[in-house]
Amino acid sequence: MVLDYYKLAEEPFGVTPNPRFLYLSPTHREALASLSYGVEAARGFMSIIATPGMGKTTLLFQLLQGLQNSARTVFLFQTVRSPEDLLRSLLRDLEAPDAGDDIVQMQSQLNQHLLNESRRGKRFVVVIDEAQNLPDSVLEFVRMFSNFETPREKLMQIVLAGQPQLAERLAAPNLLQLRQRISIMARLEPFSPEETNHYVGHRLLIAGYDFRVPLFTPKAGAMIAEYSQGIPRNINNICFNALSLGCVLKQRSIDENVIAEVMEDLGVRPVVHPSLTVRKQEEFAPDISRVVATKTLKSSCSRGSSLRPTSVSAMLLMTMLWSVVAGKADTPRISLPQTFPIAAMRTFVPQAAESLSVTEVPGFSVPRVTARGPVAQKKNLADLWAQIKIGHTSAEVALARLYLKDATPNCAQARILLAAAAGKGSSVAKELLRTTRCQ
Repeated sequence: MVLDYYKLAEEPFGVTPNPRFLYLSPTHREALASLSYGVEAARGFMSIIATPGMGKTTLLFQLLQGLQNSARTVFLFQTVRSPEDLLRSLLRDLEAPDAGDDIVQMQSQLNQHLLNESRRGKRFVVVIDEAQNLPDSVLEFVRMFSNFETPREKLMQIVLAGQPQLAERLAAPNLLQLRQRISIMARLEPFSPEETNHYVGHRLLIAGYDFRVPLFTPKAGAMIAEYSQGIPRNINNICFNALSLGCVLKQRSIDENVIAEVMEDLGVRPVVHPSLTVRKQEEFAPDISRVVATKTLKSSCSRGSSLRPTSVSAMLLMTMLWSVVAGKADTPRISLPQTFPIAAMRTFVPQAAESLSVTEVPGFSVPRVTARGPVAQKKNLADLWAQIKIGHTSAEVALARLYLKDATPNCAQARILLAAAAGKGSSVAKELLRTTRCQ
């Protein structure tokens, strides 16, 4: 119902870590580039630190997807309580025979697998998520993985991913040797209000929204940035609920009143007339994704009822059930990250080498990738959107120019398109962003 009403091809604000929707803010881009370079350079130990909801798992899935042709990868997301459990989990992913509780035998099996992968020219990459929950004995055992090596290289690349408590634990004196081995420690920071706006636009772009009507008014966008604190999971929850309520109310463009009602339903005190130049931290819930709305929905968007709902809970359930019945379940797809180390280019897109150009950034090996190829000259929105969906940066610029030249310029959406193109290295988009006076 909601997808049809807003003419969306798929859910833009889902809860699964789908790398296709990954938005690379400056810190996300830097973290992905750093981890990719660390794996490529066989640095051994790396870590990524982020508060909950910052898209850490999505970024890690993107990293592993890019390595699938050049490395054997293991993603451990369940907390292990002993060194034996850790070894058993690794060997299970490698489909090795069960060695029981014999830790020496398990180590021997793992070493043999590592040597086999090395002979095949493949790296072995292990990502341990929520590593802040690991006991000290397991973290110390992880350090011992550095002993799996040849005279030329480390046989295992390990990424420890976790919340800020992980950084605190690694700073403890008893884990000093592990901390000294971590050569790369990346961090993810919350989005600024402008980045929040670009994040929302990016996800709508991927989901197929045509932007002829702005989906969120400027005031609504400011409230989303304010109440989400720039945390992607919070942004997704606010926007998902807002789309559901907006559909019920038959609002093609969602205004600040809808956002205020959504925040009330989520247990966050809304600002009726927002003055959002200063963040009001005392009004934030600790994590709005944990709040459950308990009111009853009185109407649905499909019937066009004039009754105003007091909650969107039932609407969300109806939407999920309808999506399953209609066969509209989302199938995650993976897209190329905007930037990554130049040495890893062939790893990520070996089959697309002829359609990509790479520009070196002075002082750091992080290229920007720009799709080349003919873009339809016709000023047909459908054609342009089709080109955008397959990665043509010039189509984003062309569509942005259409919005800017319209009798009533759609400046907000033009800027979203230009920001996306500029992030992929388009000098034309950067110049338009710099020179346009559209407000």
